[in-house]
Amino acid sequence: MNLLNGINPVTRIIGLILLTTPLLLSVDVVSAGVALTFTLIAAPFCGVGWRRLLRRGWPVLLAAPLAAVPMALYGRPEGDTYFQFLLAHVTDNSLQLAAAIFVRVLAVGLPVIVLSADVDPTDLGDGLAQVLRLPERFVLGAVAAARLVSLFRDDLDSMRRARRARGIADQGRVRYFLTLAFGLLVLSLRRGAKLATAMEARGFNRVAEHGRTWARESTLSRRDWVVMAVCLFVSALAIGVAVVVGSFRFLGVA
Repeated sequence: MNLLNGINPVTRIIGLILLTTPLLLSVDVVSAGVALTFTLIAAPFCGVGWRRLLRRGWPVLLAAPLAAVPMALYGRPEGDTYFQFLLAHVTDNSLQLAAAIFVRVLAVGLPVIVLSADVDPTDLGDGLAQVLRLPERFVLGAVAAARLVSLFRDDLDSMRRARRARGIADQGRVRYFLTLAFGLLVLSLRRGAKLATAMEARGFNRVAEHGRTWARESTLSRRDWVVMAVCLFVSALAIGVAVVVGSFRFLGVA
């Protein structure tokens, strides 16, 4: 089940901005928790099951504690002191800020995973050019780069299988990673140069006198506006609940 099928990719971008930007105004657990709860509930209905969300969102899950721990150690000291060593000072306020940062990283990062899933690069390019009216060269370059991401993954899998078949995959992890990274860098540079030459030969670098035409029309429908309204409502609800319960802290200031 995917309620976002047929939604313009631009709607996903605008909805993401409407959902996450207001959360940056307050550093508190309540507002971020409301938005995070909505994301976890809505993810399966948007075509991203919890298992897939966990698999694709591990960088966010890793970044959350990395952002929270420094805040717990070096946040503004207020209230009871639990630990102090040199510049590290763990207090009630620093722990509250750390918890808020932890939840807020999840509340801002996981919606990106949900709303960016299964976006077709061509549809995204059509939306950026026709709906947002972005420069044509930028749009074409972005679409070409997005197309190369899938090829990048295929190259990585092919190199892993080739090294395993040749019996050279069981080397040190650092050496294995460096050799893969260097091979991918070489392949990416070669493919990028070929793609740039091909696009220039086909006239993608020319500026049309009467504007460039597009093969497919990209517009916003009623469903797109509903999705954006829901995202705005959730962010407003999160901030409103934080204000009502008294946990709203503008930029972390009580």
